[in-house]
Amino acid sequence: MIVSYGTIIVMNYKPPFRITNKILELAQGIGHELGLLSGAKLDLLPITLRKTNQIKTIQSSLAIEGNTLSIDQVTAVIEGKRVLAPKKDIVEVNNAIKLYDNLREFNPLSMDDLLKAHKLLMQGLIQDNGIWRSSGVGIFKGDKITHIAPPANRVLLLMNQLFDFINKNNDIAWLIKACVFHYELEFIHPFSDGNGRIGRVWQQLLLMQMNPIFEHIPVEVLIKNNQHEYYNILAKCDYDGESTLFIEFMVAQILEALKLYNNSTVPQVKTPISRLEFSKIKLKQNWFSRKDYKSIYKEISTSTASRDLNYGLQHGLLICKGIKNQTYYKFNSD
Repeated sequence: MIVSYGTIIVMNYKPPFRITNKILELAQGIGHELGLLSGAKLDLLPITLRKTNQIKTIQSSLAIEGNTLSIDQVTAVIEGKRVLAPKKDIVEVNNAIKLYDNLREFNPLSMDDLLKAHKLLMQGLIQDNGIWRSSGVGIFKGDKITHIAPPANRVLLLMNQLFDFINKNNDIAWLIKACVFHYELEFIHPFSDGNGRIGRVWQQLLLMQMNPIFEHIPVEVLIKNNQHEYYNILAKCDYDGESTLFIEFMVAQILEALKLYNNSTVPQVKTPISRLEFSKIKLKQNWFSRKDYKSIYKEISTSTASRDLNYGLQHGLLICKGIKNQTYYKFNSD
């Protein structure tokens, strides 16, 4: 299929990558973690938790690029307090706050919105914010060049192809599209500066197409903690000419971020049926005791756990064996 963007003509483009068994296994794990969140029927996240996760995202993404502000200092900037730090670092934080506060206003399928987001993110930091670079660029590690980006006169064509990829190819999952987009944007390096930051923002926006909960999942913290591997894998993918290794790496970080989020979030289920539905995801088709059931809901009493289990038996959700304290339950496969 041929698509026209003004004077730019591109084919229905698909960047080079492979779906490996490792990616499939990790994606299955992500599906399981999202299932736990869905089964928990969580209320809207408290504003304090949403803000805390946003601060972690901003601080981590900027720290990857050399920003020196700590979590406490980023928090102070948000609260309007004076912070002793390089002016450039404070401007970066203020710009990022404005962007993340308005994250939902940006359409991840729109190239114009990408330019608007970059303009906001790099305001006061570079003169060509929100504009494609006009010169060649090389990425250095020390005194060694690790990546030479495509010529500037190819940036518009390559970005058109990349947006064509995420707008088409409906058979490819958003999880994969998000990771591929992230890698390809870093490879193209379409801006004179701020490519890493905007690439991670756009990955988050694309993940939100998969599930809105990703607005509050600070994947950037895991990237920062594995920063050396992040850059090494980007370089390996450049050498291989495909993004497969980067997808494997990034999907692993996303899975770990979800696990950390799940482990720190208390289910807000309020009825026997909703508690049973959530515990079914945890306990699967295994035999379990009342104690096992209660361990999922540490806030409920033993009598409440018993009432839940009796409800499950009465409504055919559970079967049981044994008597009294030796009773074991299992979810009815029918």
